Amino acid sequence: MSSANLPEYDPVAISDDDVMAAMKSIKGYIDITPADFKEVYRVAYALARERMMEALKAGDIMTTPAYVVHPDTDLIATATLLAEKGISGAPVTGSDGGVIGVISERDFLRKMGADQEGSFMQVIAHCLKDKGCLAAPMVNRTAGDMMSAPAVTATADMSIARISSLMTEKKINRVPIVDTAGKPIGIVTRSNLVNAFCMLG
Repeated sequence: MSSANLPEYDPVAISDDDVMAAMKSIKGYIDITPADFKEVYRVAYALARERMMEALKAGDIMTTPAYVVHPDTDLIATATLLAEKGISGAPVTGSDGGVIGVISERDFLRKMGADQEGSFMQVIAHCLKDKGCLAAPMVNRTAGDMMSAPAVTATADMSIARISSLMTEKKINRVPIVDTAGKPIGIVTRSNLVNAFCMLG
């Protein structure tokens, strides 16, 4: 049996004693060794988990509602919304309600001098070293000035396996979920995915 391409997805370490006890509890004769049993279990578990990741859709795990801002929303209002709602990013919608971009903490951090993978502490260090507030120049800017565009979006029927691949491929932390008209109905974040993966075991 070849299973070299399957990832290790065994949340419980099954011992040979466990396997022997399980085999003895099954009536009839089982012509299989404990090692074979464990390999069959490992492969079956990986395939079942993969099937569940395809079966579970964005609509099943997305956060609703999707709080949005508009391109002309000033950054004070944008930052206030993110802070009040306890979120780290939001879709930016155009005049027709469709998603045209996404604005997030990362966009603010980059504008304040952090590099592509920068952190809040990197900005703090920069502020302390230069003895100034790097946010001051953003006072008169808008969400449209800073958003990441074009937005990467998905539909509610996209599998979480595909959403996960999309986030990794695009190096993003959230994907707005849109309806057939392109209007946001929810959002899937990395936290949503982590929770879903934990639920799958």
